Amino acid sequence: MTYRRLTLTGLYLAICAVLIGACGRASAPNDSGTAEPSAVRHENASDDPKRLDLERFVTTVLSGKEGVYTNLIETDQNGEAASGHEVLSESAGLLMRYEALSGERGAFDDAWRLARSVFDMKTAFSYRFSPATGKLYPLNAAVDDLRIIRALYEAGQAFGWDEYTQEADRYAARFLSHNVRDGRMYDIYDEKYGTNNSFVTLCYIDLPTLGLIADRVPGGQDLLASMRSVATGGYLGDRFPFYAGRYDYEKGTYSSEGGIQTVESLLTILSLSEAGLEHPASISFLKEKVLADKLYGRYNAAGEAQNDIRSTALYAIAAMIGSVVQDPELRDAALQRMESFRVTDTGSPLYGGFGDPVAGQAYSFDNLTALLAYHYSQ
Repeated sequence: MTYRRLTLTGLYLAICAVLIGACGRASAPNDSGTAEPSAVRHENASDDPKRLDLERFVTTVLSGKEGVYTNLIETDQNGEAASGHEVLSESAGLLMRYEALSGERGAFDDAWRLARSVFDMKTAFSYRFSPATGKLYPLNAAVDDLRIIRALYEAGQAFGWDEYTQEADRYAARFLSHNVRDGRMYDIYDEKYGTNNSFVTLCYIDLPTLGLIADRVPGGQDLLASMRSVATGGYLGDRFPFYAGRYDYEKGTYSSEGGIQTVESLLTILSLSEAGLEHPASISFLKEKVLADKLYGRYNAAGEAQNDIRSTALYAIAAMIGSVVQDPELRDAALQRMESFRVTDTGSPLYGGFGDPVAGQAYSFDNLTALLAYHYSQ
């Protein structure tokens, strides 16, 4: 029993490290192998060249045969957190959403086929696969399953093909069977031991997806109501209008270990905004930080910055929020800040992508959230 609990906790911390670590860094290069895209893309004069350059970088430089690399620089793939050319269902879902929203049927089919073959387990989508070791981690991250489910619903609508919608329904029902108990969503389900953790991370509460599920899957309405309450209840207050990190069901308390992680709060604000539940104070505070170019990676409970880390992903998510709440000043300023991390040197392996050419790094989360930000801003 002790081993099981330690294993579950350790792997959960690895998931958190992936989300927070990837979002809190910039980007970079490498001469690793590339993957040829199998789907034909249809470009036209209205396509943004920057978006097309990034799309090319992600699909041909930052990707291999198992999917989008966590980082362009390879590692031994044996760390607690994903690294190097390990692949994440997080990345698969982000790419699927981008292809569906962009109307790229062939590219979406390729992305979904690959995601299913690499990550689909009996009870959930594994959060991580290590090609070097052949290890498929036997637990999921709820937010990643929900993102894939949302992409399937969006593809069904975009391409007018009901099979995608039916698949989304089936995976949603599976999700409720394993990541939900008594109307409460839990971060992880460990397929090996059949267990969940005891809390939910607020940025895992994908309200738009739960809304899609609500009318289609038994138990969906109760889940949506429950998680909407948990998400809105994590508001820290108008003086510092971000959100707590997690809610512990057993203790009935909110907490934010290590401070308020900005990427987590922004994802929560984006989810609430898409559900029409954003706090005006959150948008004003975010806009102030973006305009001043002082949107940093972590704050304390008083709203004081705990580091000076800025990243592609932070500004990409801020741009998506600006688009959703129809604030063009916030959207455009965030996109401009995001562009400052783009590699424009045509001689660099990272050209067109977001990264750090000196350090030689480019992270999947940075580049894929930037792709989505372009679509949201259309």
